[in-house]
Amino acid sequence: MRLSARVDYALRAAAELAAAGSGPTTVGELAKEQEMPPKYLENILLQMRRAGLVRGQRGPEGGYVLARPASEISLADVIRAVDGPLANVRGERPEHVGYRGAARSLQQVWIALRASERAILEEVTLDQIAADTLPERVMELAADPAAWD
Repeated sequence: MRLSARVDYALRAAAELAAAGSGPTTVGELAKEQEMPPKYLENILLQMRRAGLVRGQRGPEGGYVLARPASEISLADVIRAVDGPLANVRGERPEHVGYRGAARSLQQVWIALRASERAILEEVTLDQIAADTLPERVMELAADPAAWD
């Protein structure tokens, strides 16, 4: 799995918003805390706003807040908001690509890969990331030394 800088920044900013609670956080504060370029982050937050994940508040006490409780926003939600579907092949959903001959079973591999990604990314929520309380299954997978190679 390859995550773009856009996804990385979106997830880090979302975790900061989850940790901040209900008070608004400015783009500058988020960018400084996570060492990200503010202009790039602003574009990412706009995408997240269009997807209904964050709300912007104007004014001197303005900034961004999560649009829903952090416990209701999964990592998959954030990834889809800024990068589209979790798994695709040449820009297509795995169920829409087909192969012939010896490569026929590749489609099933891509679908299984997407299901595996979903199993983790839809289970982990922003509140779990912000509180450092990952699900047991995720902790078990990460504890396997082979996972680090």
